[in-house]
Amino acid sequence: EGYVLKKPDRVPAISIVIPVYNEEKILESAVREIVAEADKLDINYELIICENGSKDRTLEIGQDLSKEYPQVRAIHCPEPNYGAALELGILKAIGDNIVCFEIDFWDGPFIEIAKVLLRKYDAVVGSKAAKGARDRRPLIRRVITHSFNLFLRIVFGFQGTDTHGIKAFRREKSVNIVNDCKTSKDIFATELILRMERAGFYMCEIPLEIEERRPPSINLLKRVPSTIKNLFTLWKATRNLKTVDVKKLEPVPKIIK
Repeated sequence: EGYVLKKPDRVPAISIVIPVYNEEKILESAVREIVAEADKLDINYELIICENGSKDRTLEIGQDLSKEYPQVRAIHCPEPNYGAALELGILKAIGDNIVCFEIDFWDGPFIEIAKVLLRKYDAVVGSKAAKGARDRRPLIRRVITHSFNLFLRIVFGFQGTDTHGIKAFRREKSVNIVNDCKTSKDIFATELILRMERAGFYMCEIPLEIEERRPPSINLLKRVPSTIKNLFTLWKATRNLKTVDVKKLEPVPKIIK
């Protein structure tokens, strides 16, 4: 069970949730960059670092950053599990809206864009594969993304183009969805979006511009067994889940940087 080191003085408009595992090399610089970007937006926010089972100084660095920045909180999840850390961070968040980033994949303007779009939509999904996206990752990563999305379309009837990475949603409406999720690790993020879609959330996609800042921290092949297991769990958990007035994921105009 995780613990919270401190809480902000005011209820934030946005909670930024970032799972981290063995990220001592980039955590401090990344958090400083995110804080600098978020501070420019003049939005009351909190940044939740969800450390999970790290074997290096990630948690210690997160604690130090939380002492330096009043808007930063550090949360600990004892097992190395991305999905469990993301779930814990979402449930511990107190902002009106939640933005989910990766420590090596985030975008400052998305915070402001999401805040505006969430006045209309229940969830905003940043997509690496939507029309207009600029995905400059290695070819194998792009093939995996498109293949996985095709699998979700065929097996689960998913109408979007991406479930991993950057996303934002209204906290109050999403808590029950999070509590209903049965999977963990990387598939948790997929189940979260699928359940939102099945529950009739009004959703939109934003095409992203993405370039890999570094190779994946975990070998992709090592993920295969747990991914297969969690996909089977996902299928069992959602096969009898009724669809409630699902609206097609709406694209929004691409924002050119």
